[in-house]
Amino acid sequence: MQRPKASPGYDHRSRPRRWTQKRYSIYRFSGTAQRVIPRPTQTIHVNDVTETKTRPVPTLPDAQTVTEVEHYTDRLFRFRCTRPQSLRFRSGEFVMIGLLDDNGKPLLRAYSIASPNWDEELEFYSIKVPDGPLTSRLQHIKVGDEIILRPKPVGTLVLDALLPGKRLWFFATGTGIAPFASLMRDPDTYERYDQVIMMHTTRTADELEYGRKLVEDLENDPLIGEMVDGKLVYYPTTTRDDFPHKGRITDNLKSGKVFKDLGIDADKLTPETDRGMVCGSLAFNLDIKDIMEGWGLREGANSDPAEYVVEKAFVD
Repeated sequence: MQRPKASPGYDHRSRPRRWTQKRYSIYRFSGTAQRVIPRPTQTIHVNDVTETKTRPVPTLPDAQTVTEVEHYTDRLFRFRCTRPQSLRFRSGEFVMIGLLDDNGKPLLRAYSIASPNWDEELEFYSIKVPDGPLTSRLQHIKVGDEIILRPKPVGTLVLDALLPGKRLWFFATGTGIAPFASLMRDPDTYERYDQVIMMHTTRTADELEYGRKLVEDLENDPLIGEMVDGKLVYYPTTTRDDFPHKGRITDNLKSGKVFKDLGIDADKLTPETDRGMVCGSLAFNLDIKDIMEGWGLREGANSDPAEYVVEKAFVD
C-alpha cells in the first residue's frame, strides 16, 4: 500500500483530504480508524414531509457536540467532539474550550488538540480536578452534550517553530502528551525527521494508558503505520509505580540513561541534529529549558525557529 506523503507547498492550516472512507473501532486513537458515534438527530415534520437534521440546534455559543468519551482513571479522560467547519489548525496547537458556569457565563480553558489536523473530529485529553472550576464539570460530559469551542488555534508546539533536524524529542508529563498525540499522528512529522522519540512521565503506570494505546494503534495502522515503523520510539516512565523504566525525564536525560536504553551513541542532545518540544508543569518546563540551553540548544518560536520550543499556555 502506498503510504501518504505531504504534498509540496503543504499548508498546515488547511484541511487535507481524508485518507480513508470508514472508521472501524471505537478504541482506535488514530483518526484513520476511529469509529464515529452517531450524532444526536432532530426530526421536524413540515407539511407531512419529515426532515432529519444530523446536528441539534446549538444552545451554547460556539457549540460543538460531544461524540465520544472514554475514562482511563479517576483522574484522566479523553473525549471527541465535532469540528467547526471554519477551523484550520496546525498539529500541536491549542484552542479555548469550556462550558457555562452557574451564572450562564462561558468558563473557558486552553486545551491542546490531541487529534491531527486532517481529522474530521477533534480530540482532547483532560485531567479531572474535583474542585476545578471547569474540569469538575467537564469530567461529567456524555455523548450528545455540547461544549463551547472557540475556533482560534494558537501555540508554539508546531513543526514550523523548529529548524530542520534529524531527531525530534517530545518531552511531556501527565496530560502534556496531548499536543504530541496530534503531532505523532501527523504524516508531516515523519517526513521531516528520521527519528521521533516520545518521552512521557506520569506518577503511576495506569496514567500511561492513553499514550501506550495511541502508539500501539499507530504502529498497527494500515495507512500511517508504514511511516511510523522504525521512526517512532516510545519511552514511558513512572515516578511512583514499579515499571521497566522509572524516574523523571530530567534525571534520565542528565544521567544519560535514556540514550543508553535507546542505543543512541551520545550523552546529550546536540544543536546540529536534535530538536525538542516541551509540555508540562512550570517547574518541569524550566528544568528542561535549563538542560537544553546547557547543551547549546536555543528556544524557538513561530517567528524565529530554533532547536527547541516550550508551550507556556498551560502554566500560571
